[in-house]
Amino acid sequence: MDLYPFHYDRTQPFVKQACEWIVDVLYDILPESGFEVRDEQIFMAFQLERAFTGKETIFAEAGVGTGKTLVYLLYAICYARYTRKPAIIACADESLIEQLVKPEGDIAKLTRYLNLAIDARLAKSPDQYVCLTKLDEARLGHEDAGLYRELYEHLPEFVRYRETLQSFHAYGDRKHYPDMNDEQWEKISWDAFQDCFVCEQRHRCGQTLSRDHFRRSADLIICSHDYYMEHVWTYEGRKRGGQLPLLPEHCTVVFDEGHLLESAAQKALTYKIKHIVFEELIVRLLKGQIRHSLAVLIDEAIDRSEAMFDLLERQNRAIPGSDRRQILLSEQLLNEISLFRESLAIIEEELVLESELYSLNPYHSRIVEEHLEMMQKALSLFLQSESFVCWVTESITGLTLVIMPRAVKEVLKRRVFSANMPIVFTSSTLSVNGSFDYVTKSLGIEHYLSFSVDSSYDYAHQMEIIAPRWSYRGTFSEKMKTAIRLLVRTGGRALILFPNKDTLQRFKRDIVHYPEVAGMRFRFEGDREISDLIAAFQREETSILCAVTLWEGLDVPGPSLSNVIIWALPFPPQDPVFMAKRQSAIMPYEEVDLPYMLLRLKQGMGRLIRTREDHGLIAILSEELYGEPALKAHVEGLLPSGVHLQDSL
Repeated sequence: MDLYPFHYDRTQPFVKQACEWIVDVLYDILPESGFEVRDEQIFMAFQLERAFTGKETIFAEAGVGTGKTLVYLLYAICYARYTRKPAIIACADESLIEQLVKPEGDIAKLTRYLNLAIDARLAKSPDQYVCLTKLDEARLGHEDAGLYRELYEHLPEFVRYRETLQSFHAYGDRKHYPDMNDEQWEKISWDAFQDCFVCEQRHRCGQTLSRDHFRRSADLIICSHDYYMEHVWTYEGRKRGGQLPLLPEHCTVVFDEGHLLESAAQKALTYKIKHIVFEELIVRLLKGQIRHSLAVLIDEAIDRSEAMFDLLERQNRAIPGSDRRQILLSEQLLNEISLFRESLAIIEEELVLESELYSLNPYHSRIVEEHLEMMQKALSLFLQSESFVCWVTESITGLTLVIMPRAVKEVLKRRVFSANMPIVFTSSTLSVNGSFDYVTKSLGIEHYLSFSVDSSYDYAHQMEIIAPRWSYRGTFSEKMKTAIRLLVRTGGRALILFPNKDTLQRFKRDIVHYPEVAGMRFRFEGDREISDLIAAFQREETSILCAVTLWEGLDVPGPSLSNVIIWALPFPPQDPVFMAKRQSAIMPYEEVDLPYMLLRLKQGMGRLIRTREDHGLIAILSEELYGEPALKAHVEGLLPSGVHLQDSL
C-alpha cells in the first residue's frame, strides 16, 4: 500500500494536498457509501488546515452530529505518515478510548469505506492493568480470594512460570475482566504507591508489555488525558533515569473533549504521600551494612511520619458527596511537617556519604533518594498556601496525603503548548456564551485559532426538555417519584446522570421499593467494567444506565437511549480543588461554578440525540431552577433553537 492515501506531489505543500483529499472524501467518497454530506464537517476540514499548516493550537467546537471525529482522524493519519511519527488522540477517559476503537466506531468506518489500513493502538493508563504484586497479595487474602486465584490461573504461562520464552504479549487489561466491580478491581490494579522500579516481575508485567506494543504504532496512539499528562510530567525524570518516556515522539495531539484537560493536568502533577509506603521504602536501607547513626535517623524519620499522619487523622473533616477530606491547617500541623522535612533532609545528606562508602545497593539507594526528593517537594508546598491544594483520603491501609498545584498553566505552556506541532482541542462544548475564555485561561493559552459550528439536527422535533416544578422543594423522594414516572413513560431506555457516587448509591438502594419498575433492568456504574456496561446497555434496549462520569462522550444512537434524566444541575463539588478555585476568583459563582455547570449540563444533554432518527426527552430535576430567574435564563440559553423548557410532564 502507498504511504499516503492520495497522490502526493512533493513540489506542493503537503497539508494543502491532504486537505483537498479529505474534502473529496467528505464530499464524494463517503457519500457513495451512504454517508451524508455535512457542510459543518467540510467547514471544519478547512479550519483544521490552518492549524496543521501553521503548527498552531486550535479550538474546534462542533455540535453533535457534525462528524468532527472523522475530520480530525483523517488529518492525524495523513500528518503521521508525512512526519513518520504517530499522532496522539487523547480522550477524556478510558471509556471514550474504547468507543473510538469499537467495531462500529469511526476508525473502523474509515478502514472499511476508504480501504485504508490504519495502525491504531491503545495506550491505557497504568491503573487499567493488573498489578502482579497486588494480585499475589489478593489471592492469598481472605476476601474474594477464590476470584483472584482463578484470575491468576488464567494469566499467560510466561507470567506464572519462569522458563525462558520466545515471545511475550500484553495482557491484564481491565476490559478483560468485565464481571469485576470497581472495588474488586482496585485490589489488584496498579496504583501510584507501587514501586515498579524494584519489582522483580516488571519485565513480565502486562502494563510494561503494552507500552512496548503501542510505542511501535505508525499512525495513531489513543490514550486518555490523564495518561498524556502523566507522560508530560514524567518525561524529563524518566529520561534522566535512563528510561523511555511513556509515549514516543509524536507529530500532533488531538484533545477530544478538550475542556476536561485542566483536571487531567492537575491530577498528573499531584503528589501523594502515605506513611506505610514511606516506611516500607526507607527500611530497605536497613538491609545494607549502613552506619548506626543513619539507622537511628531512619527510625526517627519513621516516628516523625507517624506523628504527622496521626495529627492529620485528627485534623480533617468529611466533605459531603466527596471522598476527599478537608485538612484543617494549624500551627501544630505545620510544625510537625517542618520537623519531618528536617528529618528527611538529614537522611538525604547522609545518603550522599553512605553512597561513597559503597555500603548500599546503588539501585535501591537511587529509588529511595527519588522518593525522598518527591516528598520534600510535596511537603514544601505547605509553606506556599497560595499555590497548592491539599486533602486526605481514607483507606484500609491508612490516610493518603494528596497535594496538588492550584494552577498548571506554566507547566502546560512550557511542556505542551510550546512544542512546534499542531494541537487540536475538540468538543461540542468548548465555549461559554460564545467565548472560549473559560477554557483557554484555565490552560494558560494566549494565542490560538478557534471556530464554532452548530449541530444540523432538527432538535425542535426530536427533543423535549422538562424541568419539573416541585411541591416540596425537590426532595430526594419527590425526585424518585418523578424519575419513576419518566422511566415508565419511555419503558426504560434511559440514562440517569448523578452528581456524585453517594447519590447514585442511594438511588440504587431505594429503587427496589418501587414496584412500577420492578421488571426493568438497571445497570450501575461501578458494578462492571465501564465499556462492557455501556455495550450491555446499548444491546438491551429497555435497560437503564445509572452513571456519575458519563456526561461526556457516551454515544448510544437509537431507541436504547430515549430518555436522559439529570438528577441535579452539575455544579462543581464543594471539595478542596474547587474551594481553591473559588478563593482565587473575584466572582466565584460567575467565574467558576456557573461556567463549569453549563459546560457539563450541555454535555449531558448532548447524550440524547445522536442521529437524525433519534427522538426522546430530557428531564432536569433541579430544585433551584425556578427560584433563580438568572439561573433559569442561563440554562435556557443552552437549549437548541426551537426547544423550550417545559415545567411539567
